[in-house]
Formats: sequence, structure tokens, C-alpha cells
Amino acid sequence: MGRLTQAAAEEEEQEVEEIELALMFLPLRSLKNETMARYFLKLSYKGTNYHGWQIQDNANTVQQEVNTVLSTVLNEAIQCTGCGRTDTGVHATEFYAHFDSDRENISDEETIFKLNGCLASDISIAEIWKVPPESNVRFDATYRTYAYIISQKKDPFLVEHSHFLFRALDLGLMAKAAQELLNYKDFTSFSKSNTQTKTNLCTITKAEWTTDDQKLTFTITANRFLRGMVRAIVGTLLEVGQGKISVANFVEIIEARDRTKAGTSVPAAGLHLTSVIYPKELFISQPKNAL
Repeated sequence: MGRLTQAAAEEEEQEVEEIELALMFLPLRSLKNETMARYFLKLSYKGTNYHGWQIQDNANTVQQEVNTVLSTVLNEAIQCTGCGRTDTGVHATEFYAHFDSDRENISDEETIFKLNGCLASDISIAEIWKVPPESNVRFDATYRTYAYIISQKKDPFLVEHSHFLFRALDLGLMAKAAQELLNYKDFTSFSKSNTQTKTNLCTITKAEWTTDDQKLTFTITANRFLRGMVRAIVGTLLEVGQGKISVANFVEIIEARDRTKAGTSVPAAGLHLTSVIYPKELFISQPKNAL
């Protein structure tokens, strides 16, 4: 049942969830002035000093910082929506948000310069461009890519951007186990408990390890990710690399659909959202570096 041949009903369940979530935005959109323009915002941030992307009570978040600066510079109340939610301490070298504005053209370099001048040094806006009014950074995204970095030599410049692990690892076994992820779609074993998602199905298209003389990098691409999924996968793959479990055990963990069977989640500092892919035809005006 865990293999790609699992019942089509599970695929339909995922589609139903995404449709239901998308419909939640329709009443909100209908209340807005139809003359308002929708914009996509491309940004990056170092997550060390933030409690993730999403706004929280009594916590400093990236979304709150961006909302505040957009509202100040544009002189109107702005509430942006993110392409996902990153946890406390997680970084994003590529992240997208959308927002609505009364202004018809705010894609100019001067506006971006003003926004960056008001933002903290650990958040940077790269581009803003106009999109069709129904566009949504979360639901229009087709694939997302994360990279998890493990440093194996002490480096002060990697302290806040990687997980330091000075230990022998069998990279060949870790790579073999990672490839098993492509044979499955239900990743309950790597999801945080008690989340609001109705399905834990994801389609992973890439899961690989690369290395240089200083660090290991795990890169994973999927159509969607569960809460805590990447860090739990990496933690379990490290157990394979340390000889604590076999590749066959790793497969058994996936098929168990039980978070308690998987390894400990690795620290947030090593996790980076590196890419979010959208259909090219989505955009009215594309940024200089087309998606």
C-alpha cells in the first residue's frame, strides 16, 4: 500500500483538501475592492532571529516584519500571504508572498530600494511584480525545494546556517535510503503530530546527498511538505549513515506511518528553503530572472 500503486482514492483526498483550502480565500477576495492589484513578492531571509514566517502572538516573525514595512512604505494597510510556513530558525534563500494594493505599479526599483532600507538586514526583497488577481503564492506553487546543510568542520561562518556533526557517516547508505523516498507518497512517519492537514500525501521528485570537503547537503524537492518533514527525514537518514538502522529499516519506518518510529529531528539552523516553482504562464509581468 505504501508504493506508488496505492489507491487512487488517496490522491483524490489530497486534491479535495487543496480545493477546500483554496475556497477559504474566495470570500475574503470578494470583499476587496475589485480595482486592487495583486503582486507577488520574492524575498529571502535568515531565520535565526525569527519565530518562523507566520505571524504569532508575542513573537517576532518574518511575515509581521514584511507586513509592517509594506504598510509603511506604501502608506496603506497590507497583509501579505506566504508560499508556506517555515519554523523558528529556518532560513529561506527563495521565498514568495502575495499582497493586494490600491497602487497599479509598484514594481519599480525605487520602491524595492525603500522597502529594503526599512527592513532589518536579515530580510531582503529581490523583486515585486504584478500577477492576475486570483493568483496565490501557496496554491499556485507546483514544487518546492529544501536543502539541509551539515558542516563537518568547525566554521564560524556556518554556525547559524548548518548543523555541525563531526562524525563518520556512510554517505552511500544514506543516498540509497534517500532514493526510497521516491517510491512512497504517505509520509506520516515524518510529520509533526496533530497538524491541520487532512492528508499526509506528498510527491517527492528528488532526494539526494552531495558533499564537498567541508559539508554535506541533503536536497529534496516535492509538490508539498508536511510540518517538520524535512528535518525528521534528515534525522532518520543520519541514523542510517551512523549504522544505527539499515536501509530496510528506513523503508519499514516509512511504511509504519508512525512518527514515533522515525529518528529525532535535526536542528532548524541547517534547513533552507531554496526554490519555489510556479507555472510561467501565471504572470502578467515576470521579474528579470524569469521563474
